[in-house]
Amino acid sequence: MVRGERREEADRPVPGDGVPRQLWVDEPTTRARMADPVRTAAVRAVLIVSLTLIQAMVAFLCTLAGSWLAFPMVLSSVASTVVATWAVLDVWITRQVWKQRNGVVSEPSSSARALRRERRRARRAARTAAREDARIRRREGGDRGGRRVAEAEV
Repeated sequence: MVRGERREEADRPVPGDGVPRQLWVDEPTTRARMADPVRTAAVRAVLIVSLTLIQAMVAFLCTLAGSWLAFPMVLSSVASTVVATWAVLDVWITRQVWKQRNGVVSEPSSSARALRRERRRARRAARTAAREDARIRRREGGDRGGRRVAEAEV
């Protein structure tokens, strides 16, 4: 079923006709799900970032309260911020590597791809025509003994 399309009344079970009503209907997704390595990196990054935010909040509250724990928490918050930044970059890098290794299905397909395809066809046709012309010239030159008329006269 396409998104936004209404279901027909005939498809729906009528209450009381003995057909159990479904809790949900599985519909195909419009986007493919993330690759497993990318998803793993994303989950790891979300956990690290959330723990870093909690740690920063605790450091802030300890600072306001004047607790002795404030200084160690601030130092560890700075360190975990570096780790969280790396975790987020890891998601991006893993995604790019996965795309390069496994290819990308673009939706909708790029118009630039069609232009490149047309240019390739034109270049291929030009090369084929040039080869045919060269072949014809060689055949014509072969009928006269392989030498040109101007060369024979000199």
